[in-house]
This record gives sequence, structure tokens and C-alpha cells, in this order.
Amino acid sequence: MAIREILVYPDPRLNETSKPVSELTPQVVTLIKDMIETMYARDGGGLAAVQVGVHLRIFIVDPTLAGGTKKDEAMVFINPEILEMHGEELRDEGCLSFPGVWVPRKRAKTTTIRARDLNWEEFEMTGEGIVSRAFQHESDHLDGRLLIEPLTGLRRKMALRRLSTR
Repeated sequence: MAIREILVYPDPRLNETSKPVSELTPQVVTLIKDMIETMYARDGGGLAAVQVGVHLRIFIVDPTLAGGTKKDEAMVFINPEILEMHGEELRDEGCLSFPGVWVPRKRAKTTTIRARDLNWEEFEMTGEGIVSRAFQHESDHLDGRLLIEPLTGLRRKMALRRLSTR
């Protein structure tokens, strides 16, 4: 396992759409293990493969967000698809590709997702609160959408200024 470099805005690779994983190869398993090590090394709550420069539809989420412990395995989502979203809440949100930047984002309170796991088994999971937010945030990465995209004017300038001072 290895800690990989995280792409930081304005790296144009962050805007590229990721491709589906066609099979669970040893290279994909290694990528996922590296992503887990990288996420924990950077104290992240989630990480998408695109953030480490690999354009595959994979993301991981820290199990502590769902009430687990660091000893639990990271939640792995291969080829995730959001099925349902309900409710709405506004909260500050950060991103490892925007170090030091926190911006207010409206997200669904509850999100149901379908994906494959490390055994290539399909599963569905419903997340609430911060887990729902993580599902949506990481899914955005897979589609090339970034944390600051909804921001305009002064809010966007302030967010980018915080990023440039790091």
C-alpha cells in the first residue's frame, strides 16, 4: 500500500468524468487500498479515485462517519449510483482537493446508493446526515463536479483566496 498524491484545484483532471470499473482486478484492489491509506493519512472523511488521478468510478468513505470506528474497514463504493435523495440541509463542507476551504452546500439529508464492494457484490446503502453528504460529495467527484461550482461572486473569490494562501 502507498500514500498517493491528492490532486488539488485547479488541476484540470479533477473536472474529468470517471469511467465505470468493468472488473475487480488486482490493480483496482491495490488502488482501493492505496486510497484508504491516503484518506487516513490526510484525515479525510472520503476520497474519490479521481482525486488520486485515476478516472474510475470508485470512492471510499470513513466508517466513523456512520458511527463505526477506525478499526472498521473503510466503506468502498465501486460504480456507485445514487438511487434516491430526500430532504435538504445546508452545512459547511470541505474537500481534500481544496485544502483549508470550507463552503456552505445544500445537500439531501438522506441518500440511497447502489454500488459494488471489494467482493464485487452489489449492495444498497442509505446514509443520513454527514454520510448522505459524503455520498453526494464523492459522487460529484466521479462526474467531474467540484465543491466550489455552486459558488458565485464574492463567495467563490473568498474560497479561492483561502486555497491560494495554503
